[in-house]
Amino acid sequence: MAFKKHSMQSRISPLIISGGFFILILLGALLLMLPAASQQRTVTPFSDTLFTAVSASCVTGLVVQDTATHWSLFGQIIILLLIQIGGMGVITVGLIIARCTGKKIGLRFRAMMQDSISAPQVGGILSLTKFILQTTLVIELTGALLLAPVFCRDFGTARGIWYALFHSVSAFCNAGFDLMGVREPFSSLTSYAGNIWVNLVVMLLIVTGGIGFLTWDDFRQHGIRFRAFRLQSKIVLLTSAILIFVPALYFFCAEYAGEPLRLRTLHALFQSVTARTAGFNTADLAQMHEGGSFVMIVLMLIGGCSGSTAGGMKTSTIAVLFLSAVSVYTRRHDVQCFKRRLSEDVIRTAGAILFMYTSLFLVSGIAVSRLESLPLVTCLFETGSALGTAGVTLGITTALSMPSRIIIMLLMFAGRVGGLTLLYAALSSDQGTARLPLEKISVG
Repeated sequence: MAFKKHSMQSRISPLIISGGFFILILLGALLLMLPAASQQRTVTPFSDTLFTAVSASCVTGLVVQDTATHWSLFGQIIILLLIQIGGMGVITVGLIIARCTGKKIGLRFRAMMQDSISAPQVGGILSLTKFILQTTLVIELTGALLLAPVFCRDFGTARGIWYALFHSVSAFCNAGFDLMGVREPFSSLTSYAGNIWVNLVVMLLIVTGGIGFLTWDDFRQHGIRFRAFRLQSKIVLLTSAILIFVPALYFFCAEYAGEPLRLRTLHALFQSVTARTAGFNTADLAQMHEGGSFVMIVLMLIGGCSGSTAGGMKTSTIAVLFLSAVSVYTRRHDVQCFKRRLSEDVIRTAGAILFMYTSLFLVSGIAVSRLESLPLVTCLFETGSALGTAGVTLGITTALSMPSRIIIMLLMFAGRVGGLTLLYAALSSDQGTARLPLEKISVG
């Protein structure tokens, strides 16, 4: 009876997290259907508003309507709110609202918050939530202040301030929505490809949002004393650095070799940073070689870090799988990292996540390719972008048929909420306590 009670409780958090995102998406889609949400003051079809709401809530950035030219200021505000809530997480926002209204926060709600941000323990979850809110506001406002001089110069004071705030929130939440369609629809940040200031600010916002709030909590507690950090933070920082600079070196040498040094360097760094769930681009991705597209697909599927605004399999998952492989190659009994041993449960979960994401990515890519009669690599790029909540595209999003759009929306939802979260919400874990006989099989 106690086991069944525990099993039921283990399903509550995934159900509420999934349900919270579903309600947020539906509410956002309905609000975007209002005539006031479009510049033409007409009702936007539900299929378009639903796709936009899913993309914004799941901080992806894939769009079927240009954000700047189709949506009014009211519509853009709705999109920005969806990005903000989706980036911080519906449970986090719910907990913040509950605290502001003076409601008592029970243990169950605290446990849900722990699951939502991948916190190591329930203790101190309320102070951590306060820290998340403060950190988010400080970084986003700082980013807006840094971007404002450039955008105010280019678009005027009022519009420039709005553009600075919008792009700061979108970048920190790794959403990839932009308002640069006023220059050319669906152009993202290509008009600022050579602007060092805009590139650096946006990249810093993407990275700060993508490394996770728990890592920032380590910085708050320990400063720059790396040895005192949690093991997760150490893995996150090391893996993130590798995933930024190694692909950037490839892009620098192979993709942008013919460009001037400054533009070549900015392009290489920006594409490496943005590919892991951010969704902006400063270069025409359709001009990339297939090798470059494949590298971006891998980065998109890996995504950001646990407990962050980013999606994807997460950097810690890839790090655990790499360390597990190293332990096999070196014939070590345990998987080790920074003089710590990783649990078998973590290793099994990492393997399950890799299998799930790879399966969803390949099956959906093949399905979209058949439905749209498009090259497989192009469709895999789109499905990888959706599943990793990256938001970059080779330009096929607006032309997709409704069945393909549904596939993309489901992938975005799974990528943000988490595939395992959806499975835990749908499946019961009540399998009893008995263990079957052990027998070895040969692999490899």
